[in-house]
Amino acid sequence: MTTTLYRNAVVFTADPTPEQPTPIAEAFAVEHGRFIAVGSIDDVRTAVGGVAGGAGSREVVEVDLEGRFVAPGVIDSHTHLVGFGESLARVQLRDCASLAEMHERLVAARAADPAGARVLGSGWLFDAIGDGMPTAEMLDRVLPDVPVYLDANDFHSVWVNSAALREMGITRDTANPVGGEIVRDAAGDATGLLLETAGTQYASAFLLSQTTEADVVAALDRAFASYLEAGVTGATEMSLNAAEIDGLRAIIDRDGRLPFPITAHWILEPTGDAARDVAGAARIATLRDEIAASSAADWLRVAGVKFIMDGVIDACTATMLAPYANGSNAEPIWTAERILPVAEAADRAGLQIAMHAIGDRTSQIALDVVEHCVRMNGPRARRHRIEHLESVADDTIIRMGELGVIASMQPVHCDPAVLDNWKAQLGDERQELGFPWHKFRAANVAITLGTDAPTAPHEAIPNLYIALTGASALDPERAPYHPERAFSPADALTAITAGGAFAGEMDATTGRIRPGLGANFIVLDVNPLEAAPEALLTSRVRSTTVLGEELYRAE
Repeated sequence: MTTTLYRNAVVFTADPTPEQPTPIAEAFAVEHGRFIAVGSIDDVRTAVGGVAGGAGSREVVEVDLEGRFVAPGVIDSHTHLVGFGESLARVQLRDCASLAEMHERLVAARAADPAGARVLGSGWLFDAIGDGMPTAEMLDRVLPDVPVYLDANDFHSVWVNSAALREMGITRDTANPVGGEIVRDAAGDATGLLLETAGTQYASAFLLSQTTEADVVAALDRAFASYLEAGVTGATEMSLNAAEIDGLRAIIDRDGRLPFPITAHWILEPTGDAARDVAGAARIATLRDEIAASSAADWLRVAGVKFIMDGVIDACTATMLAPYANGSNAEPIWTAERILPVAEAADRAGLQIAMHAIGDRTSQIALDVVEHCVRMNGPRARRHRIEHLESVADDTIIRMGELGVIASMQPVHCDPAVLDNWKAQLGDERQELGFPWHKFRAANVAITLGTDAPTAPHEAIPNLYIALTGASALDPERAPYHPERAFSPADALTAITAGGAFAGEMDATTGRIRPGLGANFIVLDVNPLEAAPEALLTSRVRSTTVLGEELYRAE
């Protein structure tokens, strides 16, 4: 039996006590993939020597961490693994400032793969289009003969060219799905922009039909490798589907494991048929039980259902209490009438409910859903959650605290470099009231901070930097967005580690450096508790360990 004792470190355990609100240790020991002791070097050495059998029955290996900072592994509490992995292989458009720059990258990608069936891109911003909305004609100018599919930065819109519209079979007679829109011109023809469920049910579904299991596995491998490099040791997948389950199982069959465990939510989109939607919740519960009884159970857990209740502010598809600057507003994708019976069935089956709610009106409806579930199914411990919460009313935050609803937010979504269009669409005092993290803390709402990759950069350290400052990791010269709302270093570190574990119902096994939990930890080359936040912009993860095994080490 070998015990590894790590010493000479600043160990942030994310496990506070009244006596030590910022919990720091200097050493910890790992055995059989679990933490067995944490504390001072003397206390840890004593604990290791005092385990049944005594020190003579085991080999103790000491590792000197040379004063570096150690934290629990990051839990990305909101991600889309396959989409993230696929985006890594697509044309990157997030930093394009103009249509001309996007044209240049797309043409270069086609030249590099002239025989490819399609050109796929990811990350475009509405700001870069110029006046008006993106159209197929804009892409036809440079790539008229090959289908082009471009996911927006927020992944709530898909921009395609005319060849892609033909390939998908979209005509003037193609119906809008429930909760989505095929944007059309005055003559009724599709313009090339697919909003919300139109993007998922036409573009995403078509591309998925062209994807093999090997493609899915390759995307997952890319995502896992990138996450380990970023210090991630657990994640909550927010768009599970059958192809992804097959891909994850294929990796488990190949390697005997996943790089780290994940929990997952299956997205339900409204069909317009109430009985069919309720049956969808029952199918998710059945899938949960089937996975729990399978050989994949140690690495994959189906936690619950995901409802995308509205869209995004950038495209004016989030549901607001007051209209946007252009006078428009949006209906929720899941109206109260549609969602209540489905959520009630999911809650009754013990599924965790995650609700995408960006607009201030939508988050009110989301809490009505939780209250309905409590009223109909009775009191019990619940960890239902609301995702994003970009524009939210003060009374909604108070209600969340009272109901015990988790706030799942993403600092990378308020990077000032991507906020110009967001502010312009609101156009009034609301543009300065977004992302009120301080109010959630004051209301004692449980908080987790994820990334929503690939809608935003997946790296944990830039996400942490924005949480600490309100400043931009993409363009540090920009003025911060309300830095007075930012997190303290200890609170932010806790939210991306223990907070993610709690929100993902993984806190019994991970999220803190505590005896008995899985030995998931990272080593950084900067101490976020003491260093100037700007130091995070040039720092890196030195190593990532999952269940006692080092899976990533920086060169």
